[in-house]
Amino acid sequence: MRDELLKHIRNINKKSSVQGRILEQFVSQGTFTIPEMSKAVGVSLPTATSAINELIKAGLVREVGKKDISSGRIPMAYDLVPNAGYFVGVNPEMDCLALAASDFCGNLITEKIRVPYTYENTPENLEQMAKIINNFITTLPYAKEEILQVCVNIAERVNPFEGNAYNMFTFLEESLTSKLTKLIQIPVCIENDTRSMTFAEFIKGRSKGLKNVIFANVCWGLAIGIIVDGKPYYGKSGYSGEFGHMTAYNNNIICHCGKIGCIETEVSGRALKRKLTEKILNGKTSILSDKVLNQKEELTLKDLLEAIDKEDVLSLATLQNIADELGKQLAGVINIFNPEMLVIGGEMSATGDYLTLPARMGIKKFSLNIVNEDSQIVTSSLKGLAGITGACLMARHRLLNDSIKG
Repeated sequence: MRDELLKHIRNINKKSSVQGRILEQFVSQGTFTIPEMSKAVGVSLPTATSAINELIKAGLVREVGKKDISSGRIPMAYDLVPNAGYFVGVNPEMDCLALAASDFCGNLITEKIRVPYTYENTPENLEQMAKIINNFITTLPYAKEEILQVCVNIAERVNPFEGNAYNMFTFLEESLTSKLTKLIQIPVCIENDTRSMTFAEFIKGRSKGLKNVIFANVCWGLAIGIIVDGKPYYGKSGYSGEFGHMTAYNNNIICHCGKIGCIETEVSGRALKRKLTEKILNGKTSILSDKVLNQKEELTLKDLLEAIDKEDVLSLATLQNIADELGKQLAGVINIFNPEMLVIGGEMSATGDYLTLPARMGIKKFSLNIVNEDSQIVTSSLKGLAGITGACLMARHRLLNDSIKG
């Protein structure tokens, strides 16, 4: 069954077909009637009817019932078949792994977060990741053969066309996707984590139905994801969105990328940790003082977020400074892209208005008025599930758009 389905999808992908365009509409918008679909993809009613019938025959589309309208003949509505196939998404974090599975409609079936895992550039680490994924797959309520694709998010620079990561698993002689496919025995693609989160918000979150969107992933680092005319923007090799590594400060602080004065050195979880630690060492008081001064332990992002949640005054003041700078830098992004919406997400977005409100004020202060009036500034609705939701949705997207090779 899976082989026949994959064969049909590959045939659709060989050229720009009506069936492919119809699938894209179902993915991004959901339920359609044939007249609505005809208008959406710009084809005649007979052509749309024929294409939908072919997709029904292939097991990808189904009737979902009559659509109630105010007058006239009641048309049949159609949508994707949920059990046509399944996808698995994987999102590595600093000290854990998050996994999820979705159906063909993109609905999460189950998720497992904070699985203990050390994210390191070693063969043992890659083997451990594959083992965790395989164990997760055995717990799913359907056969492994029904999984159409797995997508693994990777932080920072990812070339999804070649299936390689620039910073992680660089010891491989073959592509990362090829190695993972062998270890898991299911087709695997990789994606930049911020781009996956951006796509999740675009399909299932705050920016659903929009065409031009920017997503700011504020976590231990800083990056942006870009949606242009309803499609993820990759750039030539998939490296787009490295916003955090633009030089903006004459601060002589070396970024973890090796360069000096990157935005990330002042606007990120790393920056929050450094600034707060420096203040504590210089005599300022915080609920984290004991950990820094007496326990001599490094602060983690979890420590920082918990302190902010408890309204620690020093932590809040430090976050305010970072949020102000975030707004100032995102103002430039607003001026360049003129998006319909800018979504602030990532682990730091868990602080809610403490981060978003000062950032919004900074954007209004430093961007052009006529431009920022076009853009809504919102906080991610998917929060901690954005990474794994996006990985599942990207697995489907890549399958249905295999011009992106991995």
